[in-house]
Amino acid sequence: MQFDKYQHRRFSRRQLMQYASLSGMGLFLGSCSSDSSRVSPIFKPLNQQAGNVKALFEPLNQSIEELIFQAKNPAPEYPISAIEPNALLINSFDTTPVIDPNSFKLIIDGEVNNPMQLSMKDIQSLPLISMVIRHICVEGWSAIVQWGGVRLYDLAKLVQPKAGARYVYFESADNYYESWDIASALHPQTLLAYQKNGQPMPVENGAPLRLASPIKLGYKLSKWVIRVHFTNELVQKRLGYWEDEGYEWFAGL
Repeated sequence: MQFDKYQHRRFSRRQLMQYASLSGMGLFLGSCSSDSSRVSPIFKPLNQQAGNVKALFEPLNQSIEELIFQAKNPAPEYPISAIEPNALLINSFDTTPVIDPNSFKLIIDGEVNNPMQLSMKDIQSLPLISMVIRHICVEGWSAIVQWGGVRLYDLAKLVQPKAGARYVYFESADNYYESWDIASALHPQTLLAYQKNGQPMPVENGAPLRLASPIKLGYKLSKWVIRVHFTNELVQKRLGYWEDEGYEWFAGL
């Protein structure tokens, strides 16, 4: 797998509309507007009947979302003056874990040629990427936040995923779990962040490491990440905590 270039495949508007029509005229297309007031109902928990329909269309749905994702330009970034310091709500899955950053090790393994365990010192020695982006929650609120950290792309260059790796699992210290397609994980705006608004990441926001990206909805952005696992296959019934409850898997913006 080549990591020296990041290229998007280009599709015309006509092609994208044709692909979308295959998925039921967008009914099953989960891409979400960057306007948080227009979050699609498909991201809300589904009843059993809707879940059966979703299961039928999900593989096609994912393929179309990936095509649209590849055709999009980078997500908008904002000036520091746009930061909304009090808008990012704090929600926890189970309990808030407290991790000693001095003994912390990030495990990166799976379908890679060079599995690693990295300390925070190791991670902070890599290029610091800072971006001011909009965090959008499926519940309908949003916040403009400055995140600073290391790109997943740069970590992938170290561990060298094998050619068959198509997905990335993220495990958290609070037992939360998520899975991403590899293209989204290696997008240049996907970070493992250790700073928020120019300061060290607060514990309640996911210290020492959390996912930050403007291309996914908030429930995909795991906090307290302790393991990054590259894999060839998704494990059904372990797609992600909320996905296993009926939320949409790709959750792209």
